[in-house]
Amino acid sequence: MNEALRPLIVLGGSVALTLLLGWGADVVLRRLDERHRETPLWGLLRRCRVPLQVVLLAALLRGSYRQTRWAFIVHHENRIGQLLSLVLIAAGAWLLIRIVSAAVESSYARYASSTRDPMRVRRVRTQVLLIMRIVTAVVVVVAVAAMLLTFPDMRAIGTSMLASAGIIGIVAGVAAQSTLGNLFAGFQIAFGDMVRIGDTVVVDGEWGVIEEVTLTYLAVRTWDERRITMPVSYFTSKPFENWSRGGAQMTGTVFLQLDHTAPVQLMRQKMLEILRATDAWDGRGWSLAVTDTTPTSIEVRAVVTAKDADDIWTVRCAVREQLIAWLVDHHPYALPHVATASAPAPHETRFPEADGVPTPRLRSTTGRRTAQPDTGRG
Repeated sequence: MNEALRPLIVLGGSVALTLLLGWGADVVLRRLDERHRETPLWGLLRRCRVPLQVVLLAALLRGSYRQTRWAFIVHHENRIGQLLSLVLIAAGAWLLIRIVSAAVESSYARYASSTRDPMRVRRVRTQVLLIMRIVTAVVVVVAVAAMLLTFPDMRAIGTSMLASAGIIGIVAGVAAQSTLGNLFAGFQIAFGDMVRIGDTVVVDGEWGVIEEVTLTYLAVRTWDERRITMPVSYFTSKPFENWSRGGAQMTGTVFLQLDHTAPVQLMRQKMLEILRATDAWDGRGWSLAVTDTTPTSIEVRAVVTAKDADDIWTVRCAVREQLIAWLVDHHPYALPHVATASAPAPHETRFPEADGVPTPRLRSTTGRRTAQPDTGRG
């Protein structure tokens, strides 16, 4: 009877103790979260409950599975022990990533709530995301290495590979030159403050917003909802426009080609009226001036301001559309037009023998006109 209950006690006791400890940890974290509302750390740590329970269960079973004394377990003792070790290592890496993620997100949330500068918040957000990706990559690599070392054959292979580590390192460095370049470029972008998530940029003639930053690539969301994926090395080796650098506010221009009789002063009054009725205008400044002239038209430039790239586009479109509509309704003469004249009559009809140029005449040997021109010979 004891032999039949022993596996149930060992396995059931491990599961019950795991659930009890996980529940207790969750209760403690929930109470700490209620007492310390100023920090979200304790609430974020509650997401670690599942990996914590997996770690506890794997550790308890790893230490007590031999006590079950089942024939199957005794026969496959080494394999079961190795499997539990693999699960324990993987769960430990999972738990560590969750803990680091909770700590980093809590620090970022407190910083974002206490900082009023959106530029600095976006910069810290970019750095936080890259730090989390680096930590995750390092933890995963170490966990995989630790799992491989649990296999005896892998230890022998690792020992033999250490003898040629120099050659392998050189070959790997040459083969992964592009990848390593992107990796170091990612560090440079993260801590060099070159570009941040949410920045408005122009790359290869495409206007968009930085949506995602990783160690190897950046994702740019264009105005028409397309996604452009570019290697991070592009932003460290080629020039690009960052419209959010030094502030998100922008100045835009609208060019109009009009007739010389355009009422410029009235246009200034109308433009100010349009801007005051446009919510996207931030009120920092505006102007309207004649910047160029040609024999047939003048160039009028309107300058407007807005708080970001999206609003400057809205203001420019509103000014252009409403100014043209106002000119069409009230001053149509100011719109550009092309001067035309009647085509001249044929030369023979108007001036038969003008300027000493004789009009071609036709004759024949019979004295009648034919289709042959007179050559002036006898």
